[in-house]
Amino acid sequence: MTIHLTDLDEAVALLLRRIPGTLRIAAPLAIGKPHRLLNALYRRVEKDPSRPMQIYTALSLDPPAAGSDLERRFLAPFAQRHFGDDFPVLLYAQAMKRDALPAHIQVEEFYMQSGALLKSSQAQRAYTSLNYTQAAAGVAQRGANAILQKVAREPDGTRLSLSCNNDTTQDTIDAIRALGLPRPLMVAEIDPQLPWIGGTAAVEESFFDIVITPPGPYPKLFALPRQPVGDVDYAIGLYASTLVRDGGTLQIGIGALADALSHALALRHTDNEKYREVLHALDPELAHHPAVIASGGMDPFAIGLYGCSEMLNEGFKRLVEAGVIRRKVVDDEALMTRIAQGTANIGDQARLERDGEYLHGAFYLGSPAFYDWLRHLPDDQRRSIGMRRISEINQLYGGHESLERLQRSGSRFFNTCMMATALGDAVSDGLEDGRIVSGVGGQYNFVAMAHALEDARSVLMFRSQRGEGGKAESSVRWNYGHTTIPRHLRDIYVNEYGIADLLGQTDEDCVIAMAGITGVQFQAGLLEKAKHSKKLRTDFSAEPEWARNTPQRLRDALAPFRSDGTLPDYPLGSDFTEVEQRLVKALGWLKTETDTLPGKLRTLCSALITGGHADTEALQRMALDRPASAGEWLYSRLVLHALSKTLSRPAD
Repeated sequence: MTIHLTDLDEAVALLLRRIPGTLRIAAPLAIGKPHRLLNALYRRVEKDPSRPMQIYTALSLDPPAAGSDLERRFLAPFAQRHFGDDFPVLLYAQAMKRDALPAHIQVEEFYMQSGALLKSSQAQRAYTSLNYTQAAAGVAQRGANAILQKVAREPDGTRLSLSCNNDTTQDTIDAIRALGLPRPLMVAEIDPQLPWIGGTAAVEESFFDIVITPPGPYPKLFALPRQPVGDVDYAIGLYASTLVRDGGTLQIGIGALADALSHALALRHTDNEKYREVLHALDPELAHHPAVIASGGMDPFAIGLYGCSEMLNEGFKRLVEAGVIRRKVVDDEALMTRIAQGTANIGDQARLERDGEYLHGAFYLGSPAFYDWLRHLPDDQRRSIGMRRISEINQLYGGHESLERLQRSGSRFFNTCMMATALGDAVSDGLEDGRIVSGVGGQYNFVAMAHALEDARSVLMFRSQRGEGGKAESSVRWNYGHTTIPRHLRDIYVNEYGIADLLGQTDEDCVIAMAGITGVQFQAGLLEKAKHSKKLRTDFSAEPEWARNTPQRLRDALAPFRSDGTLPDYPLGSDFTEVEQRLVKALGWLKTETDTLPGKLRTLCSALITGGHADTEALQRMALDRPASAGEWLYSRLVLHALSKTLSRPAD
């Protein structure tokens, strides 16, 4: 019988009575965590060494923290508005950042908030390296005895929805059962802010042993602030968009590169003439690139795409609204076979339109506008979106392989990496000293799936350069001491300088292709290392067209389209006010320019000598309009100087 409670502390007391000894708590990643319940449990256990606790989870999201006084002046008011004063910051995550978890509490994560835990010894030591599809089995092996999850309640109904996280819960229960272990105590915390998603994400109340409905007010869901998209990101997104074939399947990750790709795909469909104009400015010969001809296209989407991605985000919202995501699938192998063979009848088409879904995901995460979109979807659109298990989304081998092969025709898997080697390895999740930046997540699964499907391609996107000025390094490396994707799974790489198709190529061909998308200042060194390593013929010279791989040429090519609004700073909308958008550019420029001591001195001198145009609104937003000290006066000069430098330029 399901027990209904409203008091969190009462729920914690019941949980502790039900589970003697060590607490082995599993919680979903991202916003599926019941923050308030987890905090109540942590407060109770933290002071009681007799109750050891282990938490198995991933992506424990935390609002951003300022790294300097200027950042604090910008970030504090924004965070207050965006996250709310009552946002329940995860206590265990805060302690882990400080290496302050007590000895009887351990937190294991298989995916970390990007870069947030590089300095935490506790987090790095307790990191578990797993593909997303292996997470459920990993939790089962540890004998999880409770699963705590945030859920939505059905409007005017009795069912509950796993909503944002249908990813691992049911897989974990099945894995625990397969090991012959007791079913974990299932605890749900209802959050009225969580959008209702039906279909396979819906369960009866009896699925949970304890259902908690805490009293309001309810804090906001954790929301990712939408970031600006710069020239580099747009170029990558535009190149990548030409690799998508109409009638295919789309998976995308998260971040500015995914936003740029989504905008480019929407532009391709809604304003194809302008889309081709931008591409021609970027690369007049792009339409003749072998990978574009063989694997993609530039025409609008007559059939549309089916979205199948571990995470649903802002980009998919845009693509649904633009009419790009609309190819429906059904979980009926015979019907999907007839569709693939072109023998589907009128009844098949009617059923596909009535029962089909055009977007599948395992979890979702986005901005407040994205959550609001999900809450207010028309019924026909809501029925077209299905939240599925991670074992269904991230692989072909979850039990329905033949059906999923039919559904996932023409798959294109777009993911981001930090670096790539000239021989095709990808570095996406960690550093060569062993520290983890984020995690493998589903990237390996998707790359491997691209090789397992007949007409699929894996596309790894990355920025060609890391750092600026004297600290600049090429992201195309010869070797690196950490690998996420091995070179035997190499496929397509895309950065702002073009497309490198490595599938089935020799090592020498790969070196040449990757050098062709390397920044001009790094090409000679890369080629020399390749020759020294016997991977490139000694008489090879850089191709003349590679000389165009410069940031300035890229800016010049895209400038008209940045100024006419075709490529806006915030293609998917912004969570910043207009003055904040100006400040985001200015503060970003200032951070880059002062990254070195010479840069700091040069920028400071320029700010003192030239100052900048008056922007009272921006200074007021930074609480610098009435400087009360020499330090605040200096800050005001630096901010005005940065604003003047970025006033008419697009976001970087």
